Formats: sequence, C-alpha cells, structure tokens
Amino acid sequence: MTALALALVLTAGFFHATWNLLVKRAGEGGAPFVWLYSALSATIYAPLAAVFVLRGTHVGALGVLFMVGTGVLHTGYFLCLQAGYRVGDLSVVYPLARGTGPLLASFAAVALYGEHLGPLAIAGILAIVCGVFLLAWEPGSGSNFPKDRRLGVAYGLATGVFIASYTLWDKYAVSDLALSPIIYYWASLVVESTLLSPLAVRRQGEVRAAWREHRLEALGVAVLSPLAYILVLTALVFAPVSRVAPTREIGILIGTAMGGRMLAEGGLRRRLLAAALMVAGIAALAVG
Repeated sequence: MTALALALVLTAGFFHATWNLLVKRAGEGGAPFVWLYSALSATIYAPLAAVFVLRGTHVGALGVLFMVGTGVLHTGYFLCLQAGYRVGDLSVVYPLARGTGPLLASFAAVALYGEHLGPLAIAGILAIVCGVFLLAWEPGSGSNFPKDRRLGVAYGLATGVFIASYTLWDKYAVSDLALSPIIYYWASLVVESTLLSPLAVRRQGEVRAAWREHRLEALGVAVLSPLAYILVLTALVFAPVSRVAPTREIGILIGTAMGGRMLAEGGLRRRLLAAALMVAGIAALAVG
C-alpha cells in the first residue's frame, strides 16, 4: 500500500470512530435518526457531486445498478448499527462490527479477486477471532448473560456482514467499473434517504424530536460518515481491498477508547485488549 493510500485510510478510521460516537450519543434515535443524517448528507454533498457530474463523468446503466445496490446495503448497515447501539455499548458493538467486516471481506477477496493470504495473514485471522471472543465474553456472567448484551453482540456481528458485503461490492464499482467515488457514494446517500422516506413521513414527530435534541450529532454524522468512506473509496481505486479494508480498522482502538473514556462504559482494559488483538490481526492481514 502506498503512503497516500495509508494516509487516506488512517484518516478515514479516525473520522469513522468519531461519527460512531455521535450515533451512540443520539441514543434512541432509531430509523428516523438514520433518515435524518442520510438526508442531510445527501444535501451537504450534492454540490460536490454536481461538480463531478458537470465534468461529464460517465456512469452507465451498470454503474446505476451498483449505486442502487450500495445504497441498499448501506441502509441495512446503518439500521443494523443503530439498533446495536440502542442495546449495546460502543466499545463492544463498534469493534465487533469493524473487526468481523474486514475478516469476511479478506476471505471473500481471496475467492472473488484471487488475492493471496499468507501465513502471517492466517495468524492475523486467529488474532481477530480471539478478539471477537474476548469482546463477547463478560467475566462473571455465567449463564445469566444479559439479553441486551447478547443483542449487542449479535447486531455487531451482523453489521460486520454488511461491511464485508458493501466493501466487496464497492471495490468492484470504483476499481473495475472506474466509477467516481464522489458520485458513487453520493448516489448511495440519495438511495438511503429515499428508501427511508416513507418511514420518515409516518414518524414525522420522531424526526422532529431527533432534530431538536440531536441536531449537532446528526450534522456531525452527515459530514463525517460520507467523508470517511469517500476517503476509503479513493484508496480502493489504487490499492487492493485486502489491504485497505483491514488497515482502516485502526478506528477500532479509537472507538473502544472513546466508549470507555467519554461514555464511561465498563470493562475498558479487557475491551482495549480485545481491540488491540483485532487491530494486530488486521495489520497482519494487511501485510500478509
């Protein structure tokens, strides 16, 4: 991976952890909050997308199909993530989602793109798996594993499946189809907000409440979430997915620390150890 790609991906990791903190702070926002920041994102980034459209950037029918597809996948991702944060801690749901995502994406990259995983990468996989189990384990819980914690773990893992899916989908779109990352992701924002619009209309009161109580969080997510992913998509143009997807997950450590320090979530040492294992495993995947 080049120095430029590395800088783009690490910056994206920090932005990603930050907007997840904002989503967690919004608490019970649910789907109306997801629609709110998706619609805001589509509006905020529309002028930037228009610049690329006016430059005559080609999309084509297949490109439109991929734009709709990534919008659907990202809608599922955001809803699953929001549901996870309603019942689980940031320092559990976030690293589980971000750790299992690149793990699955790397496996799929081998099958779909012929990318190779050596012995070091295999050791990295084992480290990630250990980190996942350490995060899911609650000392002293015995058979009385809290339902909310089980749900948080389940949503975190399910979010990881969405991450792996859209990473591979988007890799093909920006690399093989040579779609502009800016137009591509902006289109996905339009698809997301459109899909959720009927729900937003039915739950207008909740949308207004989300704006009144969490407008700063909504605006922060609206700016940072697309920016983080645009940086990743740009890196994917000239770097392999099996390097980009794992390296961006330095945000796992940042997000776990944010949850422990800024949200006073418990078990910080154990969760940081689990996060460190996952980051080390992801780094091994990137190198090996």
